[in-house]
Amino acid sequence: MTEMEGVEHRTVQVNGINMHIAEKGQGPLILFIHGFPELWYSWRHQITALASLGYRAVAPDLRGFGDTDVPDSPTSYTCLHVVGDLISLLDAIAPDQDKVFVVGHDWGAYLAWLLCLFQPDRVKALVNLSVAFMPRNPQRKFIESVKAVYGDDYYMCRFQEPGVMEAEFAKLGTARVMKEFLTYRNPGPLFLPEDKMFGHPPDAPIVLPSWLSEDEVNYYASKFEKTGFTGGLNYYRNLDLNWELTAAWTEVQVKVPVKFIVGDQDLVYNSLDAKDFIHKGGFKKYVPLLEEVVVMEGVAHFINQEKPDEISKHIHDFIVKFH
Repeated sequence: MTEMEGVEHRTVQVNGINMHIAEKGQGPLILFIHGFPELWYSWRHQITALASLGYRAVAPDLRGFGDTDVPDSPTSYTCLHVVGDLISLLDAIAPDQDKVFVVGHDWGAYLAWLLCLFQPDRVKALVNLSVAFMPRNPQRKFIESVKAVYGDDYYMCRFQEPGVMEAEFAKLGTARVMKEFLTYRNPGPLFLPEDKMFGHPPDAPIVLPSWLSEDEVNYYASKFEKTGFTGGLNYYRNLDLNWELTAAWTEVQVKVPVKFIVGDQDLVYNSLDAKDFIHKGGFKKYVPLLEEVVVMEGVAHFINQEKPDEISKHIHDFIVKFH
């Protein structure tokens, strides 16, 4: 399913870079924002489904990914750069729409929260998957905080040193790395110790789930073979810089209507006290227009690919209220 019927691909100049987008359909625009290690392609099922329901589905490759430019400078991947790309993209492709619908997953969810924080006037409604809003802790930088909780082998900490993970991923091979991430189902923090990165030997067989084919893995692998993983890893390497850059938004609430969906086996949901934050009032405090939280049983992190039809329906059921 690498070639998708009716999906148009083009390049748009935004914010000084060439950004690849995939789009299909006519009508109110839905901006789909992917995570790591993903691409526009992560939304392949939702693009088709929502386009058939009367929407214009647009999914970019974020900077550093796929067929979009990969800036050299590590500090070109801050949240201000990437959210700036998305705003510039909307200005370029939908100048007649003051507000659009936004759907994010993983890093895309993090960026969608910030897009709504920085420019709430541009968003009609938001459906975010996997990553809840994370209020900024003014006392301590982000990486310092997670290192204190989980130690040096926690994946975000391991990603910090330029070149280290790139070399380890190269030893595993790109297709293997993609399979490891996409099939990961351990409901807890992700640790990547050097000698046993995903909790098993590097030659242990990986059986693909029913929702993921070899062809789909190979599509991802072909794009990451071309770009490498550095662009994507640079998002993590800017988490502390993002912490500095977003000081002005400490304690600011997200003021757009929101639906949040997560799998109960998702590593993010089972880390950093996310469950308590989501269910015991913290989430609603920072996202006062949070209308619905959906926890899908037996579903892991790559929820939009594992349960594509259900996620498409959840998106449609929510955004149809805001036409």
